[in-house]
Amino acid sequence: MRIHIGSDHAGLDFKNRIVKHLQSKGHDVVDHGPHTLDPDDDFPVFCLPAAQAVAAEPGSFGIVLGGSGNGEQMVANKVKGIRAALVWSETTAIAAREHNDANVIAIGGRMHTEPEALALVDLFLATPFSNDERHVRRIGLISKFEQTGSI
Repeated sequence: MRIHIGSDHAGLDFKNRIVKHLQSKGHDVVDHGPHTLDPDDDFPVFCLPAAQAVAAEPGSFGIVLGGSGNGEQMVANKVKGIRAALVWSETTAIAAREHNDANVIAIGGRMHTEPEALALVDLFLATPFSNDERHVRRIGLISKFEQTGSI
């Protein structure tokens, strides 16, 4: 599975650990940066390219990380075709995939231990979309709004 990942300085350490973890499981990981610590960097510079790559490559997934994950989720959701979910628990990781067919996960690097973050990533990636009619309908409404500006 191809996974695009981006962060900021606050998510850099977790990003690097997640990349190694995913590669050890055989995933093809594209690291959109940062590659060095710069406490003044700006997360959109790295998270937007990760989200754009997911949108351009159907079937791929994305991971965006920062201190809380909030801003990273917001910027990823600005990309047409992205459904990014801020995940902070096993329940939200499962619901993001089952109910919303999320293709990007946002995680706060300052909010979790490394084992917790890795478990959330693994759970998100392993959970399939339910294809329940109500969820398909709701995602369709989101896509329609994205295309036309109305529901």
